[in-house]
Amino acid sequence: MSAEAIERLPTGISGFDQVAMGGLPAGRSTLVTGTTGSGKTLFAIEFLAHGIRDSSQAGVFVTFEETAAAIRSNAASPGQPIEEWESQGWWTFVDASADIEESATVGDYDFAALVARVEDAVRRTGATRVALDSIGAILTRFSDAGNVRQELFRIAGSLERIGVTAVLTAERTVEHDGVSMLGVEEFVLNNVIILRNVPREEQRRRTVEIVKFRGAAHRTGEWLFAIDPQDGIVVMHLAFLGQRPRASRRRVSSGTPGLDEMCGGGFYRDAMALLSGSPGAGKTLVGLSFAASSVQARERCLLYTFDETREQLVRNAAGWGLDLDAMEETGLLRVVSEYPEESSLEDHFIRLRRTVTSFRPHRMVIDTLSALERITTQRALLDFLVALGAVVRPREITTLLTSAAGPRLTPSLTPEVAVEIASLVDVTIALRDFEHGGEIRRAIAVVQARGTAHDHRIRQVDVDDRGMHIGEPLQAASGALFANPVVPEQPRRPAEQ
Repeated sequence: MSAEAIERLPTGISGFDQVAMGGLPAGRSTLVTGTTGSGKTLFAIEFLAHGIRDSSQAGVFVTFEETAAAIRSNAASPGQPIEEWESQGWWTFVDASADIEESATVGDYDFAALVARVEDAVRRTGATRVALDSIGAILTRFSDAGNVRQELFRIAGSLERIGVTAVLTAERTVEHDGVSMLGVEEFVLNNVIILRNVPREEQRRRTVEIVKFRGAAHRTGEWLFAIDPQDGIVVMHLAFLGQRPRASRRRVSSGTPGLDEMCGGGFYRDAMALLSGSPGAGKTLVGLSFAASSVQARERCLLYTFDETREQLVRNAAGWGLDLDAMEETGLLRVVSEYPEESSLEDHFIRLRRTVTSFRPHRMVIDTLSALERITTQRALLDFLVALGAVVRPREITTLLTSAAGPRLTPSLTPEVAVEIASLVDVTIALRDFEHGGEIRRAIAVVQARGTAHDHRIRQVDVDDRGMHIGEPLQAASGALFANPVVPEQPRRPAEQ
């Protein structure tokens, strides 16, 4: 049977089915393995819950360690009304936890009796989905790997024979050494998924990896995910990238006329633009001007700041003649201020995505992307940006990202990651300050602008209480975007003379 011919059963887990390229192979058993706290039980619960909620498919949940009452209680937090579904015949428990307690002798567990109970529940309810959590509670009772393999073959074969799609959870003791605790489970089952919860640089990073779907295509590698109290498991994926039905030719203003001119007429509607700048060079001002131009165009704008409180941002905007409170009162602007340390990177992404979904902005500003470096690795930050693109590009949300910059043209990231970030955005702008003639000057350049002719010259920038003004090119400048450039004296703007 070809990979294309294998029917898929969507799990409904946010982002996972895009990684799985449609869902789990139908009519088969999938091993979901992970260490303590990685989300195995939640994966099993959501697999059944989404089947009921999204596809009107009944499910059977077999529990070996926690009682049915504990599962009901734990599932109530993400909003899964299991007790209600039970009364309606959609959800059925097979509670095997008491059987394990009574089965004290190693290797004496009666799998035949369990299979009979599961088959009876499936027939009574017409269930198409089954979850067993956690099969490891039984397998550890067998004396050798041969017995484990034999019993797994028995239960997997029985589940496939009755025509259900099943998820079997199992423990593992380490994150990156082997797949399962006993080392044989992954060889018996057709499909294997690993959930990881790895501490890195004082933060935990959750990932999901599809190790194999026998005979069925899937995306490879580890994918970031988070566990959200409201949405449950949310996988940060890039499946929508490259799948836009069209590329927009419509332009929107950056809010700074000179920058629009440098970019060939503004940003394309579906563009992501990255503005990297040294501290105090004017990154936030450009972001505020972009938001203000959105309101003036009667378009909604979402402004995320990770560097300042909302009160600080309102005060600073007022210094340039921008009234953020009045803009928000129109309903066209929403300002969200969060410090990076408040949550994990994945949790920030979930809230951002949720706000995008509810507010439906036409434009978005994130100021600054580099602030998130304080809570994560640079590789994870790149994953965040990839996932963000999957959210904003299909919706044609013009997005302006700001980032702190080092002494060169790239953001303050490693060269490898900086290059990858530059490849993900459509427009790259460098904004720098430098010393010349005993005072601080500013310079700006459009490093890249995909799909349009743009100004390659480095231009002088002035900032006053009316905002940012982009002036004439720096003639014969040497290193104006680096440290200590050699710059001939430039003519002053009329207002400065």
